[in-house]
Amino acid sequence: MRLTNMSDYAVRLLIHLGRHRDRLCTIAEIAQVYGISEPHLMKITHRLAQRGWIRTVRGKHGGMELAHEPGDIRLGALIRDMENDLALVECMGADNHCILSGCCGLTPIVAGALKAFMDHLDAHTLADVIPPATPGVIRITPERKPARA
Repeated sequence: MRLTNMSDYAVRLLIHLGRHRDRLCTIAEIAQVYGISEPHLMKITHRLAQRGWIRTVRGKHGGMELAHEPGDIRLGALIRDMENDLALVECMGADNHCILSGCCGLTPIVAGALKAFMDHLDAHTLADVIPPATPGVIRITPERKPARA
C-alpha cells in the first residue's frame, strides 16, 4: 500500500505549521521548504481548510495555521480525509466487478490489514511526527535525478 502525494504533502504541510505555531505560514514558503509545486500545495491547503485541519487568512499578511493543537490531530483521521480511495483491492471498492466476490477469502484478510494500519495511525498524532525544535530552518531537498552524461 502506498499513500498518495496528497496525504504525504498534507502531513508535511501540517508538520511545518506545527513547527511554526507563532506565526502564519504561506504556501510559497512551504512549497520552497519541501520542494513541492505551489499549485499542488494550493489544492491541498484548500482541502485541509475545508475539512477543518487548518485556518487560512487572506490578504497581504495572510497565511495559514493549525486549527487544532498538534496532539489533537490524529494521523489516521487526517489520512482518511486526504485519501480518496482506501480500497486496497477491487472487491473493497464501491465499483466492485470482481468475479471472485463471495467465494474468495482475500477480502477479510486485506480488510483486517487495512484496519490494523489505520488503527496504528490513529494511535499517533501530529505531535509525534513534528521534529524537535532546532535552530534555523530545516530544508528538505527533494531527490534529484542524476544528470545524463
